[in-house]
Amino acid sequence: MLDMNRLASLITKIIDFFYVPFRKIMPEQVFRYAACGGGNMVLDWVLYFLIYNFVIGHEIVNIQFSAFSIQFAQAITPHIATLCIVFPITLFTGFWLQKYVTFTQSDLHGARQLMRYITIVAINLAVNYFGLKLCVEVWGWYPTPSKMIITVITVVISYFGQKYYSFRVKKK
Repeated sequence: MLDMNRLASLITKIIDFFYVPFRKIMPEQVFRYAACGGGNMVLDWVLYFLIYNFVIGHEIVNIQFSAFSIQFAQAITPHIATLCIVFPITLFTGFWLQKYVTFTQSDLHGARQLMRYITIVAINLAVNYFGLKLCVEVWGWYPTPSKMIITVITVVISYFGQKYYSFRVKKK
């Protein structure tokens, strides 16, 4: 069975190996945050591609639910269905990486960290949604550069939110 502490230690050692040339230009924690976030982003893209193309197969997903005389049916587009499958996976891998590789000094309880992490992720989703609406629909900017600008904003929000809220170190 895989020991999570040993896995975290191995990942940290690999990231720290690549950190050496960056020592003079950024703090170690920022580099670890970027490496973990970047790795989780790549995992998100790969999972999204594989699930969209080979599991969902570009097809509408029909969900039906019936319980206690309540019936529910909904058709979900393939790109949203894929998002619904991938998002929880990368939410938890991102949390695990930030907790055990980046912000290891936090003494908050794990469940509290997770709830706070989800709060920051939800804020970033809202910033993405409203930012894209503003940039694309109101200001008429192209979607891709708009998304890039918003990503820079959400990375900053996420880093400070995770550092000072989700994984903060209690003052003694």
